[in-house]
Amino acid sequence: MRMTLLASTVSAVLLLSSCSEPAFIGKPSQRETTSMNALLSASPLLFKAPPFDQINSANYEPAFDLGMRQELAEINAIATNPEMATFTNTVLPMEKSGELLERTSTIFFALSELISDAELQRIEADIAPKLAAHSDAIYLNAMLFERVAAIYHNKASLDPEDQKLVDEYYRAFVRAGAHLSAQQKQQIRQINTQLSSLETAFSQNLLAATQQDVILVRDKQELAGLKESEINTLAAAAQQAGQSGYLISLVNTTRQPILSRLQNRDLREKIWRQSAHRAKDTNGPVLLKLVQLRAQKANLLGYANWASFATEEQMASTPDAVFKMIDELVPQALAKTKLEAADIQTQMRAGGINDDLQPWDWAYYAEKVRLAKYKLDDDQVKPYFELNAVLQNGLFFAMQKLYGLRFKERHDLPVYHPDVRVFDVLNQDDSALGLFYLDVYAREGKAGGAWMDELVSQNFLRSEKPVVFNALNLVKPADGQPTLLSFDETTTLFHEFGHAAHGLFSQVKYPTLAGTATASDFVEFPSQFNEDWAIEPSVIANYAKHYQTGEAMPTKLLDKVLAAVKFNQGYDTTEYLAAAVLDMEWHMLSSNDTVSDLAAFEQQALAKHGLDYSPVPPRYKSTYFSHSFGGGYAAAYYAYLWSEVLAADAFAFIQQHGGLTLKNGETFRQQVLSKGNTEDLMQSYENYRGQPPSIDALLKRRGLVP
Repeated sequence: MRMTLLASTVSAVLLLSSCSEPAFIGKPSQRETTSMNALLSASPLLFKAPPFDQINSANYEPAFDLGMRQELAEINAIATNPEMATFTNTVLPMEKSGELLERTSTIFFALSELISDAELQRIEADIAPKLAAHSDAIYLNAMLFERVAAIYHNKASLDPEDQKLVDEYYRAFVRAGAHLSAQQKQQIRQINTQLSSLETAFSQNLLAATQQDVILVRDKQELAGLKESEINTLAAAAQQAGQSGYLISLVNTTRQPILSRLQNRDLREKIWRQSAHRAKDTNGPVLLKLVQLRAQKANLLGYANWASFATEEQMASTPDAVFKMIDELVPQALAKTKLEAADIQTQMRAGGINDDLQPWDWAYYAEKVRLAKYKLDDDQVKPYFELNAVLQNGLFFAMQKLYGLRFKERHDLPVYHPDVRVFDVLNQDDSALGLFYLDVYAREGKAGGAWMDELVSQNFLRSEKPVVFNALNLVKPADGQPTLLSFDETTTLFHEFGHAAHGLFSQVKYPTLAGTATASDFVEFPSQFNEDWAIEPSVIANYAKHYQTGEAMPTKLLDKVLAAVKFNQGYDTTEYLAAAVLDMEWHMLSSNDTVSDLAAFEQQALAKHGLDYSPVPPRYKSTYFSHSFGGGYAAAYYAYLWSEVLAADAFAFIQQHGGLTLKNGETFRQQVLSKGNTEDLMQSYENYRGQPPSIDALLKRRGLVP
């Protein structure tokens, strides 16, 4: 039973999208389904990579059901063992239990984000409350908790990693409510069941809203500012939907990238409002019930609110520490934002717009400011950032220089979609490190954004090597055309591989403590650290070459690209802080607090922290804030910035000591990336850095100070 997996499958249900797959002719019997179910046994493939070609939607429910039954039988045997509780007869067999359920959950929840369809959504809605009840059956088991508690209070003789595993299990039991009365435990069970259903409903409502809240443009002239290729893509989308005209779909955030190019102000406003009010009617009631139930659960467990409960197991430890970080950054971020707004307002006046700056104006006029300041156009830049060159000569090149890694593409392992690529990852001595799957293109049925996950987590307990994947959402070009990236997309590729490196470099005994199974406000540290190698001079010189001529990017153009990295960082930081504030303030409510006006609550929360600056709305408003209400980042969205403090500080430190060298990479790999959650995370960082992190490097990284 990988403890963290059970928690994630219940609480981290993320956005799903729909696609079609061949339907079954008739419904297989239970016996037939079981006999041909590839999930029921460990994969025979290299490093237990999933046999995707043997798995279909009919496999999941039988595997979930059998997996839960098997694990409960294993847990019952541990709990009723008449022998005195020891690490060997209690915690160790708990860590080994539930292998089928873990395998099924890992594959199902990965694919539910990557190739979702109506059937996977149905299964998810059905299985989420069952998994919540299953988790409760383990963590609210009084006999089992008694054994774990006995070991916890007598753990001094164990080695440090064993002690850490005991700590994690004991804390999980306490935070689940194992110390509560029978009546309180029943209340917790009921709340958990409701929460799992509501989180799933939130995600699926948002998916439906994102699919339905499209903007159909009839008149091509309204699309002035777009390239002909973009207009053709919108026309194709409309045709596919059975419409006549041009269909504009929304992306996850409040800000819509298309706004930076559309000249028509009325259309920009329409798109922005459609984005900012997504799922208002469907997710408003769901959100309010979620917040209330989370507060009730926190109160039952002895916490003032959910934010106190959630931050306790993070590096931040308390809501006060989170708000302290946010409030320290607001003045610098807002000051920078207002300077940016002044430049934008000047551009608006020059264009004959004398109105006040509105949210739907920002991206369009900011792009004009950027062009005026840097004379930089994406059409100039993208030909130098061809996907395969960025991957092979940029990312893989940097990882070879820093860690000695080699990547060898292979074509013999099955994948879940034809676009997916698979790489052997080899150490400097050619020993196998693990497998890396790369899935870069957007498609129907794939969640938005970019992310990393583990299909097999490294651990010495079962002698398993890591199998990890990165998912992005690049627009797939027409057949025969190159995939040309923006610089932001290039940075995202580096960012996500930072997570992959964290999983690949894990050297941990137990699955529960391995790889990326760390606090939310630490897990983004390796990925944000890895971003900056994209602009390391020796790296960018190696990959920024014209895809047709092979010529290096001209020095003047490269200088503009690098200078523009810090452009609009006031806006970016302010919109992020505003979203982080909403997430925290919703979860500061007690179970007795009531909210009747969602929009008014948002406004008050932002004003409380000086972030009620109307031209810059939160990156996510509440009804489409999937991190907070549909996923695993409730009262933890701040984590991205907390982690960036570590990342900026660490990168500045490594640059001061020689930069991109194998020696620096080996030190970072061994002291940070290999540790998983086996040590106190701040102590691990300080051991590496030699001192606590400073915010100074972050302010410079974001251009908030000179």
